[in-house]
Amino acid sequence: MVKSQSSILIRCSVSDIFHFVVTDFVRNYPRWSPEVQSLTPLSSGPLAVGWTARQVRIDQGRRSEADFKVIALEPERRVCFKGIKDPFEINYFFEPHFDYTRLTFSFEMARLSLGLRPFEKLIRVAVKDGTDRVVRDLKTLAERELGQQKTD
Repeated sequence: MVKSQSSILIRCSVSDIFHFVVTDFVRNYPRWSPEVQSLTPLSSGPLAVGWTARQVRIDQGRRSEADFKVIALEPERRVCFKGIKDPFEINYFFEPHFDYTRLTFSFEMARLSLGLRPFEKLIRVAVKDGTDRVVRDLKTLAERELGQQKTD
């Protein structure tokens, strides 16, 4: 199993960040995660438990395609995605912290294929770098865009 978690404080309210991440997921996810080359909803409507999508990613030159679904959604607290065929789970947690939101992002890969096991240490480092980058990029994007809305 490969797991990583990263947290960051974002200078926005929980409701604003939750909206940015969850309500506007289809629009914003590829923007804070540029490895996502395409994101195609397979379900109609807003994110809800059972909502599904397909993503095409290019990570370190390797193209992958994965279908995933929402398995948990707690308004202004958490959203959880799980791979349908691929053994991964992703969580975004939202916690109020004074005038900020503590965003925690976690990634878990339940198992590595036999061919990837010799590279487990490298994969762990890459996953940790990835979770750190996701929260950093999400913070930068959200503060820039949501901060502009407040001054308009």
